Amino acid sequence: MFDKILIANRGEIACRVIKTARKMGIQTVAIYSDADKQALHVQMADEAVHVGPAPANQSYIVIDKVMAAIRESGAQAVHPGYGFLSENSKFAEALAAEGVAFVGPPVGAIEKMGDKITSKKIAQEAGVSTVPGYMGLIADAEEAVKISNEIGYPVMIKASAGGGGKGMRIAWSDEEAREGFQSSKNEAASSFGDDRIFIEKFVTQPRHIEIQVLCDGHGNGIYLGERECSIQRRNQKVVEEAPSPFLDEATRRAMGEQAVALAKAVGYASAGTVEFIVDGEKNFYFLEMNTRLQVEHPVTELITGVDLVEQMIRVAAGQPLSITQEDVTLTGWAIENRLYAEDPYRGFLPSIGRLTRYRPPQETEAYSPGVAAGAAGDVVVRNDTGVYEGGEISMYYDPMIAKLCTWAPTRDAAIEAMRIALDSFEVEGIGHNLPFLSAVMDHPKFISGEMTTAFIAEEYPDGFEGVDLPEAELKRIAASCAAMHRLAEIRRTQVSGRMDNHERRVGNSWVVTLGGQTYPLVVKADPEGATVVFEDEGAIRVTSDWTPGDLLAHVDTDGAPLVLKVDKITQGFRIRSRGADLKVHVRRPRQAELAALMPEKLPPDTSKMLLCPMPGLVVKIDVEVGQEVQEGQALCTIEAMKMENILRAEKKSTVAKINASAGDSLAVDDVIIEFE
Repeated sequence: MFDKILIANRGEIACRVIKTARKMGIQTVAIYSDADKQALHVQMADEAVHVGPAPANQSYIVIDKVMAAIRESGAQAVHPGYGFLSENSKFAEALAAEGVAFVGPPVGAIEKMGDKITSKKIAQEAGVSTVPGYMGLIADAEEAVKISNEIGYPVMIKASAGGGGKGMRIAWSDEEAREGFQSSKNEAASSFGDDRIFIEKFVTQPRHIEIQVLCDGHGNGIYLGERECSIQRRNQKVVEEAPSPFLDEATRRAMGEQAVALAKAVGYASAGTVEFIVDGEKNFYFLEMNTRLQVEHPVTELITGVDLVEQMIRVAAGQPLSITQEDVTLTGWAIENRLYAEDPYRGFLPSIGRLTRYRPPQETEAYSPGVAAGAAGDVVVRNDTGVYEGGEISMYYDPMIAKLCTWAPTRDAAIEAMRIALDSFEVEGIGHNLPFLSAVMDHPKFISGEMTTAFIAEEYPDGFEGVDLPEAELKRIAASCAAMHRLAEIRRTQVSGRMDNHERRVGNSWVVTLGGQTYPLVVKADPEGATVVFEDEGAIRVTSDWTPGDLLAHVDTDGAPLVLKVDKITQGFRIRSRGADLKVHVRRPRQAELAALMPEKLPPDTSKMLLCPMPGLVVKIDVEVGQEVQEGQALCTIEAMKMENILRAEKKSTVAKINASAGDSLAVDDVIIEFE
């Protein structure tokens, strides 16, 4: 076994590998760029080596710099994580030439399956059903348009060396094919150092289901069930679960056996994933093979008890698999939600800045990868992360900052555990997608398991604008806030010292307004909690250990758990729960009467301005002063976190002033263009 492993990656996956290596008694070496000097993976590793400037194409994916770090550290093996150099055959060759083990598949398997164009051809030659497409090299945007017309719209434009949703666009017209080709090519070159593009038919209403395979260098291969990855946004997975609520055992076995056969055909040895598109009739089609560890691997670990990172390390050390297909059992249900540094209220655009507060929910101490999740109890909470409170989220890398996972004996129980965990996750200082994830967990389509990869586009066609909670949930929050406000008011009068009987001074009658609803109510307190009686004679029993000043409240309402993120505002609270962001005002009856007479403050008019929706770099400006633009016309392109975002005109107008130019760095809400 190895004594020292270098992790050629960053963020949460580097931290994840370090945890398993530590468990195995193996020392670890981190690499870091200028932007990651204080990163969590650097702090966790036994030693760390600097590899260059912040941009990944000047540090993490420069093979010579990574090889120099390996020589300096004396590492005997390298785990590449995912992304970056994980599927780069030249990197694997460089390691082999240096006598350093690659914790991944052989070079030949990477070349055959890691490249998406080559893998499609091999799959077709092997008789595997594949999605129609053009696998040859595409010279320019006009050829991309021609090919797209031959295949038939809609088409998927993809980077051959891509992954993680980068270098990927869906085109429904010639114009979108031209734009998508160039943007995909630029992103592919920036993220992977390989700008080759291919085009395939975009299958509408599909489910994205993938099979986890594990093979060794002795001819053994197994599959460890499947993962459902249909909840996607911009071709980037957001929610994953294992097993899939859609598959039956016969389909699972057929997909698994085909995945293993394909892996063996290319001499695969390590953990890998074979991805399929599955239609409503359970017909499945080979999509691609990822010759690396997947982001969503934790859900497989939770239902199988297999530590995939450990297995990869053992296979790289030449050991045979210690488990057979008969040993693989799928127990319970696991769900993973990806926490992204992005603002769901601004079209999910990237958000950067300092994490002024970062408090994940408490993980289950009894669980660790390699242990069956059921051994830890009825519910398991796991959070794979690469950040910490006070750290910064950089514009240079992928916006994912954590993977929150829950396991329970049933799917319904795993979803409920995830709801509570999401509500308990405290993140401040940046935009993040926690409210959106909460909304998905409560969505009827997700709860029923009847979702496709078009779920987000269909259910949130105009973007995410928050959650409107049902009245029953609003009343639970109203009752909780009334009881909490009463405690806060008692504390305030105690501090002032103006009366001995503080409770009498505070009173019991209140009017709570939230979510467009108004609830007159009475709080009847006792030593164990409070009974909140509404004017309609309904009542809710509230108990909690919350004290004024706490930013998180764990409340019990009529025996049901409720978790609230709490910020104090005048005459009440800002409450965030189940994806909703609410201003909850708790007033005395006379105060409520007067508040109803106050005029509403209107936001400033920005309808004649193009505001920068995220911190980023101006790639190009597509219009000139005096030019008339039409609705939907491209105005400019902003790059953030290696993703290009085209900003378009919302209506017909004339450009009056341009305040930015290519190369400028902009902050959120900077005015880019003004219109007449």
